[in-house]
Amino acid sequence: MTRDEALAEYTARYDELLRPLAVRLEALVRDHLDGIQHIDRISARAKAPARFADKAVKVREDGTLKYEHPFEQVQDLVGVRVVVFYKQDVDVVSGIVERYFTRIEKRDVVPDQESSFGYIGKHFILSVPEDVVPDDVDASKLPKFFELQIKTLFQHAWSEASHDLAYKPDNELSSHQQRLVAFTAAQAWGADHHFAQLHTELNGAPPPES
Repeated sequence: MTRDEALAEYTARYDELLRPLAVRLEALVRDHLDGIQHIDRISARAKAPARFADKAVKVREDGTLKYEHPFEQVQDLVGVRVVVFYKQDVDVVSGIVERYFTRIEKRDVVPDQESSFGYIGKHFILSVPEDVVPDDVDASKLPKFFELQIKTLFQHAWSEASHDLAYKPDNELSSHQQRLVAFTAAQAWGADHHFAQLHTELNGAPPPES
């Protein structure tokens, strides 16, 4: 499959199937989290066509395609994000997600080394529930899985700003700029831990699991 072929097929599904699915999944997650404290926002999106097309033709170091069947193998065609106040709230939301959805995969995304700072978040790959698929839709053209991310306010803010500033393909960061990005990541990490501690001391919340 060429990039143009992947883009054409995905674009045909994007407005008709994937964006409505994102809306329904967001509504379902909101319903399950209704009444839970300290949730800043819940949002969902379908992967942009150009980004899918780029991913569909991505190759490994040996030159072989990473995805032989991208429409089935790419697991984040639809993604939901939940942003919470404190690290403890990540644990609370994770428990509810595990209760109401079928988990395929769960991972804590953290820097490779303990002395490094960078992107942090909890990611789930979940089965798309049958009750968000209308009867009149060709289910074979819908993804079987979706990604759900849970982040704190500081994790979300850092990842959004860092991605905007540090991952522009035409601009390579200088050593000083790379240090600035790493420093802001450390600050966000520290703020998260301090607020988690205060949440425990002032509100009686249990310490976060990690």
